[in-house]
Amino acid sequence: MALTHEEAVARARALAPGIAARARETEELRKPHDASIAELVDAELIPILSPKKWGGHELGLDTHRAVVETISAACMSTGWILDFYIGHCVFATKFSARAQGEFFADKPYILAPATTSPTTKAVREDGGWRVTGKIPWGSGIMHADWAFCVGFGDDGGLYAFAVPAAEVKVDDVWHMAGMAGTGSNTVVLEDVFVPDHRTLPQRDLTLGDTPGARLHDNPMYRMPLMPFLFAQAAPVFSGALRGATSAFEDVIRNRVTTYGLKTMKDSTTAHVKLGEAATNAMIAERLVADLIARVQSSIGGKFTLAERIGLKSQTAFIVEHCRRAVNDMAHNGGASNFSLDAPLQRFFRDINTIAVHAFWDWEVARELTGRHTLDLKPNNPLV
Repeated sequence: MALTHEEAVARARALAPGIAARARETEELRKPHDASIAELVDAELIPILSPKKWGGHELGLDTHRAVVETISAACMSTGWILDFYIGHCVFATKFSARAQGEFFADKPYILAPATTSPTTKAVREDGGWRVTGKIPWGSGIMHADWAFCVGFGDDGGLYAFAVPAAEVKVDDVWHMAGMAGTGSNTVVLEDVFVPDHRTLPQRDLTLGDTPGARLHDNPMYRMPLMPFLFAQAAPVFSGALRGATSAFEDVIRNRVTTYGLKTMKDSTTAHVKLGEAATNAMIAERLVADLIARVQSSIGGKFTLAERIGLKSQTAFIVEHCRRAVNDMAHNGGASNFSLDAPLQRFFRDINTIAVHAFWDWEVARELTGRHTLDLKPNNPLV
């Protein structure tokens, strides 16, 4: 039976304390905690955006936002993987009806990493392609049942491929200062055969309106890739900022200064800093909600270049706003909050690691906005 928005959010909130309690262990494991993934699966949160045709809940991006914010506030690494798993169920709908039947054969979701950078090479043969290559940044591979990748065909074309996880190898390279708990290891394909029905021209994936997507009445499945990715990822950052703010509040409530032996909660400066942090978190959540509303209002229509650049710029601003806000709290929380047991330092390392992702590069977004204002063409493809 399909979940409602309220039920999905309530289930996420119920799971959040346990996921937060496992955050350090998740980081030490260098992958999502098995218990956390099992709980998210059992709570039926992965198929939030999966089509009803395949047994999914087919809820909106606003539900996705609320759930991902809640889990990211508990553990940013776990929130990131949840975000990908939910969103990549939408990627799956871009492929053929036959492929979708395979993806959703025994459950209404898939667990899949997906990269859009062309890091593999494919050789044509009867009925499909032989694909070889290494795919870095494989967020989600540690519990995956499928993997999506992109590569150049020997015909010069650029294609997206869907591969069962059992047919790939994992290169254990994920030793990171931040987002350590994502297990985003390198996915290795060695002469893997991918049939035509699980192959899609990359341009079709980017534009979104594929024959597979048209199997579903909901226009969300036909929307372009980049606006969807902006809406998908932004809640991880607003959620992380909310989690960091809660950790900062705990610091202020309980910290006694080393030399002055003063209770931090009695300090006027602490009141100001906590008020600033709470306001920053509120603003981030409102900006993300507005971003989601803007994306949803254009679903079913045409995302103009101006809208795309605006969405990219707003996403990049949200990321930079959250990063700076967390950095300020880390600076004012005291040296003891750089203990590995302290949640604040984990949010600090995690958000600074993922803020440099190419999709929401702050410098690129500002340049694109400036060029568009001056009626110049984009000089970056990620819009």
